[in-house]
Amino acid sequence: MMVDTEEEKAKGTEGQIEHPLSTVEIAQETENESSTEEPKQRPEEKTKAPRTAEIYLPDGETTLPLFKMKRFLVLRPGTLNQAIADITKLVDKQMDGNVIGVWLMAEVDHWNNEKERLVIVTELSLLIFKYDFLMFNCEQLHRVPLHFVDRISYGNFSFPKYSVLKREGEGVRIYWDRQREPSFTSRWNPFATDMPFITFTTHPVQTLSSSFSSFCNIMAFRDVVQEAAQKANTAKPVPGRANGVLLLNQPVHIDAYVGAMSNLGNGNKLGYSMARGNLGF
Repeated sequence: MMVDTEEEKAKGTEGQIEHPLSTVEIAQETENESSTEEPKQRPEEKTKAPRTAEIYLPDGETTLPLFKMKRFLVLRPGTLNQAIADITKLVDKQMDGNVIGVWLMAEVDHWNNEKERLVIVTELSLLIFKYDFLMFNCEQLHRVPLHFVDRISYGNFSFPKYSVLKREGEGVRIYWDRQREPSFTSRWNPFATDMPFITFTTHPVQTLSSSFSSFCNIMAFRDVVQEAAQKANTAKPVPGRANGVLLLNQPVHIDAYVGAMSNLGNGNKLGYSMARGNLGF
């Protein structure tokens, strides 16, 4: 009778691939195991990362963990697609022309308050939408005729010398009335809506995936607006004004000094559609 030596047993086990642990381990006894053999010890459990809920983005290519998606309502499955469908219906083809592109942006007002916005660039208009991602409802539409746009500035944000406000990142400011400067009353009124310009910066969800990166790409947005405005200026010139769109690479200045309201609002993202938790008892 032949007896396998320990070396031969070791050689027989070489080359075998150990299967990874399954998600739920079930202890099983091997049927062919001899009763005289010592029971095999269970392999040490590997440390697993906690499972998180996932969200499928518009193109279905990427998923996001729960801690990133649970607050911004725009990240819920299908929400952005539904919002785009809703606002696209509000485009007037006779007044606006065909749609060129759609962006998810953050508007920064003259008091440094952030506000979540959907923006559509058409052949003749710049359409800015205030959209409620909770109720799937467009609450406000601001239409800017592109043939009135005369300047687009792009750069880092800046504040007056003695301002206590700060803002990181870059912004795009679009001007449509070079001959009119904001009045003193408008500059000091945080609710003023008659400013002859509008300022955008990137939405906070831009870096979460490649899908949202394209929807929030501020450089692409700037280039598309400039090209569309240049064509609109040529097709429909404004009398008494040199037509053309200046693209300026300069700081985007916010003339605000003390912003307790903006610090509170921006820190808590009050300008965004977000899950705020349950209120009540």
